[in-house]
Amino acid sequence: MDITFRTMRSSDIDAGLRLTRAAHWNQLRRDWELFLKHSPDGCWVAEKSGTVIGTSATIRYQERFSWIGMVLVDPEERGRGTGKELLLRALEVLSQEACVRLDATPAGEPLYRKLEFREECRLSRMEALIPEPASPCSSKARRVEEADLRAIGLVDGNAFGADRSFLLNWMWAGAPELAWVLGRGDYVQGYLFGRHGHNFEHLGPIVATSADVAGNLVEAILATLAGKRVIVDASRQAPEWVDRLSSLGFREQRPFIRMYRGQEARPAQPGLRFAILGPEFG
Repeated sequence: MDITFRTMRSSDIDAGLRLTRAAHWNQLRRDWELFLKHSPDGCWVAEKSGTVIGTSATIRYQERFSWIGMVLVDPEERGRGTGKELLLRALEVLSQEACVRLDATPAGEPLYRKLEFREECRLSRMEALIPEPASPCSSKARRVEEADLRAIGLVDGNAFGADRSFLLNWMWAGAPELAWVLGRGDYVQGYLFGRHGHNFEHLGPIVATSADVAGNLVEAILATLAGKRVIVDASRQAPEWVDRLSSLGFREQRPFIRMYRGQEARPAQPGLRFAILGPEFG
């Protein structure tokens, strides 16, 4: 039976959610809605006999770089080249972009290298079941208020390498209780945003002036998440940061390799980034 490829429609979101559940991924309906809102021509599905069996999604960050994520194939249809074709469709959409980036699993890395992607850095998905706090949290971090978003956005542009204020605002609107900041007014030492998910509370991005500030932000939010399963997609650039997460009960679930194709588009201050938003968004 032939497989056809077309752009994704809002009516395909239920199929996208079915595939995310089959892969044990964490995304919710609002994640798919965001992709379709900001990249209506950059999201694809593979269809067989009228049933969606695969997806891919793209998102552009100004003129700096673009991202590929949500490459999913029905478990019963894997191994037949569908995922590769969905990836090629995404690259075709982004063919005029100076830089295309993605976060690969070790299993996917060989394919991406054949398509001229190169390694940028290594990441670790860390997972923890959060216990009741043994003592009151001493962190001075507080919840993000709407008035904080402008100053946070300015810092984030340097840490991420492009303006993604639309994403941070979307995260704050969807889970304001998972957004925390250290600082006041225009002085921002660090901040953390989070998303609710099907399997976990997903913390990230985490941007901070030091591993200690990043750790204080995590401690503050964990004091509110007792009994929850939590994931953080952590940068491995600072060993003391990974050690801090380990001391808070996190263990590595799996690694990711951040990769790019074309011109390298590193952020102005990569040392500020302690956790990414997620492999689907960067």
